[in-house]
Amino acid sequence: MAGLTFSLVFGFSFLFSKEALDIIAPFHLLGFRFLMASLVITILRFMKVIKTNFTGKSIKPLMIISIFQPFLYFTFEIMGINFTTSSQAGLMISLIPVATAVLGAIFLEEVPGWKQSLCIILSVLGVGLVVTAQGDIGSQAHYLGIIFLLGAVISGGAYNIISRSISIDYTPVEITFFMCYSGAVLFNLLGIISFEGAISTYGSYLFNAQVMISVIYLSTLSSILAFFMLNYALSRLPASQASVFANLTTVVSILAGVLIRGEPFYAIQAWGALLIIIGVWGTNYFELRSEENPQISKNLQKE
Repeated sequence: MAGLTFSLVFGFSFLFSKEALDIIAPFHLLGFRFLMASLVITILRFMKVIKTNFTGKSIKPLMIISIFQPFLYFTFEIMGINFTTSSQAGLMISLIPVATAVLGAIFLEEVPGWKQSLCIILSVLGVGLVVTAQGDIGSQAHYLGIIFLLGAVISGGAYNIISRSISIDYTPVEITFFMCYSGAVLFNLLGIISFEGAISTYGSYLFNAQVMISVIYLSTLSSILAFFMLNYALSRLPASQASVFANLTTVVSILAGVLIRGEPFYAIQAWGALLIIIGVWGTNYFELRSEENPQISKNLQKE
């Protein structure tokens, strides 16, 4: 249920980000998003709806994970969305499970089998089709957006691995709480530095209905509810199982972008999307099958 919830919320988040980016700058939007998220989660803590306890715990692991998410991941993601479409962004972000598997092979010595490797290759081929899409969407800005989104994919994969490892010492609420505050500080600093205009007018965009609706959705639902659900799923399931819900996120993001925003979606992209979804599904499916056999992975056998 946690996985289903965060996948649906994340699926629509690309749409709301794109709506706000039509008016406001990327870091400005991220600053508002995490500032409101930190205020809401603080109110929830004050009302004792949620509980956090950092007493006697080192914040160093939380600072490390905050580098990958929210800082690197959201920086790359928001810039990628700014130069592409919401449907394409959701499609590219679905590669995070593939990045998780590749990084796991590199840093955790969890080498994928040949079936899983084949699925990873299919995903890469799918990205190739998306990148070479014809029309205006294949402009230089489009390619730059794809590079940013690939950066978000790698950052998201690293986050999945690290979050899984520190979930022993920190609750999902504590990880989410720290992420909200670190994002509020980092992105508002960048937003103020890059803001073109008087600092006194920095908060004026919050009076714009389109921006405010997006900020409320992205802060309360995406940054708090969805991330709590993601962190909860990562604390109860292997990272590969939790990330499999990216498939649903991809479908939701594509439908939202095409049907609601009227974004173009060419035939070549549809084939690329199919390869990516099959590749992501296979990457997770064959990894899950391997986990069922304790003889396949020594690391999993020890765990």
